[in-house]
Amino acid sequence: MIRYEHTQRGTVVLAALLIGVAICSALATLAPAPPFVVPMVFGVFVVCAYMFSSLTIQITGRTLCWYFGPGLFRKKILLSDIRGAEIARTRLTHGWGIHRTTRGWLYNVSGFDAVAVRLDAGKEILLGTDEPERLRAAILRALP
Repeated sequence: MIRYEHTQRGTVVLAALLIGVAICSALATLAPAPPFVVPMVFGVFVVCAYMFSSLTIQITGRTLCWYFGPGLFRKKILLSDIRGAEIARTRLTHGWGIHRTTRGWLYNVSGFDAVAVRLDAGKEILLGTDEPERLRAAILRALP
């Protein structure tokens, strides 16, 4: 049973990849490259755009789960391992995607709003979302 589910579109990630394609196109016209390089680079951009086009967060009866795009990169934690959740703001220097920050692992595709989920042993994860109040409330309601 899904208690909460929301998908945020990755507008920042898609815009960054589009800028990357434009830069690569400009560079390809300025400097000749072997014929396989340009299609290979564009292919990488297309795969990245598909894989990171969105971030979906779900809360089920026992778990908090999140995944990018079609769900190849999927993480989940037991609700019983969560100690709390609070609304947080990420900084421009934190960027977007999947990476470690000073607060813990960040999973984000767009914007600066997030929910910091406190786990056992003081660890935190930050889940980017465009509806932080709803996500925080759903997490707190679902805790055992």
